[in-house]
Amino acid sequence: MRNAPDLLQRIDAAKARLDAYRPLPAHTAASLRDHLALEWTYHSNGIEGNTLTLRETKVVLEGITIGGRSLREHLEAINHRDAIEFIEAMVGSPGPLTERDIKDIHALVLRGIDTKEAGCYRRENVRISGASTTLPDFLHLPRVMQSFLDWHAQHCDDHPVRHAAELHIRFMGIHPFIDGNGRTGRLLMNLILMQAGYPPAILRVEDRLSYYDALDEACVTNNYDGLTQLVGEGVERSLEAYLALLEPQPTPTPHGSGLGL
Repeated sequence: MRNAPDLLQRIDAAKARLDAYRPLPAHTAASLRDHLALEWTYHSNGIEGNTLTLRETKVVLEGITIGGRSLREHLEAINHRDAIEFIEAMVGSPGPLTERDIKDIHALVLRGIDTKEAGCYRRENVRISGASTTLPDFLHLPRVMQSFLDWHAQHCDDHPVRHAAELHIRFMGIHPFIDGNGRTGRLLMNLILMQAGYPPAILRVEDRLSYYDALDEACVTNNYDGLTQLVGEGVERSLEAYLALLEPQPTPTPHGSGLGL
């Protein structure tokens, strides 16, 4: 991975600085949480083609309807916000990740959009458009998902950034649902990070091509470096947002001071 040791060292150093402020001031924590949840919802939905802008996403989450936008786009924003709240509750009540958890997250993602498929493994075989990955036969999904959970349980001691990235890749290589796999996979990725005390990694819509390329490379070659880099950079940006509010900022030098005085 490009500069992997440096990136992970920077992340862990920044997390140590953040840990020094814990427990965070209540209003600071709430404002940062709301900021990241909005960004996460906007970017994750945008990667999947949702056309709401960041400002429109904020307004929708405040309960206002946007003219010219589809009902589905409104529901995608609301559902993703609710799915974030669900995984935050999971972080607050630690326990092993289960198939039921994954299906419940997916059920929230597709709530009101596709009631028949929400929370249910796909019942047919599909291909990912533009990808070279061959997905598991739908008949094998219960066994494949159990193997996925077994892998997760066996790798909980890996660095959380690496673990989260590889878990996301493995989930996307299974594609257990007809729709909503990307959003569900990114929620699971961030669940791993948040359970380890890291802030969520927001994969940006402007990095969509790099994200898809990294997923395809990983599924074909088992090289997870590209996505690990993207996830690490996302975590680093979120840590910087926290620290910008928590750490004292340098006092600006008054105008007129300096060598001329």
